[in-house]
Amino acid sequence: MPVPPWLESLLSTAFFTVCRTHGDAARGECNMYCLDCKGDAFCFYCRSFKHKDHQIIQIRRSSYHDVVRVTEIQKVLDISGVQTYVINSARVLFLNERPQPKSGKGVAHICEICGRSLLDPFRFCSLGCKLVGVRRNGNASFSIEAKNEELTRREGMSKEEEELREGSQQGIYPPTPPPPPSNARRRKGIPHRAPFGS
Repeated sequence: MPVPPWLESLLSTAFFTVCRTHGDAARGECNMYCLDCKGDAFCFYCRSFKHKDHQIIQIRRSSYHDVVRVTEIQKVLDISGVQTYVINSARVLFLNERPQPKSGKGVAHICEICGRSLLDPFRFCSLGCKLVGVRRNGNASFSIEAKNEELTRREGMSKEEEELREGSQQGIYPPTPPPPPSNARRRKGIPHRAPFGS
């Protein structure tokens, strides 16, 4: 099963609408999704009544785009190859492609599907782009079992094979620069207030 049956529904669901039942409640916005029911988004209060023992993920917002915490989604989905970001001290990833003007020259990493510039050497900018990549190329997967099989296969390799494999991939990614010296961000001198104008 390369694509879970609930993934397409999750990616096409409209979140952050007002709940029809609990619209006037404090937490009445629909930002939850049930992986078992594969239905519409629902609010915090609907979760308590209709989805008590189900697998639920909470969708969050970042710059008007839907994101999900990595800690929640990686329990049910292999997210390898998708760019993650730290937002409000939580590691998240975007659900769907985000429009971006064509990337300029000098961009080292781009999404294989939409061409969005990426910060790190990932293949996709979002779960939606990974879904397109899985369908188009078949050389990626959402299955956690497939990921575990790959890890087991690697563990079974001899030390020599692993060194050869790592050596062949060394030229793919540029070496990471050393961290800046610890005093690089220290202020020089004493800060002074600007003189009061008259």
